[in-house]
Amino acid sequence: MRNLAAMLLAATLAVTGLAACAEPDPSHETAAESLTIETSTGVHGFKVELADTEERRRTGLMFREDLALDAGMLFDFESPRVITMWMRNTPLPLDMIFIDPNGRIVSVAENTVPYSEAIVSSRYPASAVFEVNAGTAKRISIKVGDRVSHPLFESPATPGDG
Repeated sequence: MRNLAAMLLAATLAVTGLAACAEPDPSHETAAESLTIETSTGVHGFKVELADTEERRRTGLMFREDLALDAGMLFDFESPRVITMWMRNTPLPLDMIFIDPNGRIVSVAENTVPYSEAIVSSRYPASAVFEVNAGTAKRISIKVGDRVSHPLFESPATPGDG
């Protein structure tokens, strides 16, 4: 009986240790920035965390249990390409909004499946992905061609600009 209790304790500690290792370090979270999306229903503001390093892009919104309605994560992939994502270790259903370097939406994947390892593709070249709560795209009528404003998409000043 004592051996069984010891084995259960060891197994619990091992699982707890593995879970702790899998959880992202909260110190890696970034300060929220502002982003807006202009749709047919108006301009909609969000507070975003920027995933601009390999580690932040890899972790994304994994393990997050909640996300405010006006919040999301913006993944910066720097140069345009077909981007593929998945929902591994992500308990929240999400909408993925794929954006080109000029801030135009090139595709939208709505209601992605929590924990799924199925590939979600931009289908067209994009340089960023904005992840928000599932249902957001439908709620504010996000469509291909809509404009996203964030410093990531700001055009550099051209010669002669004041």
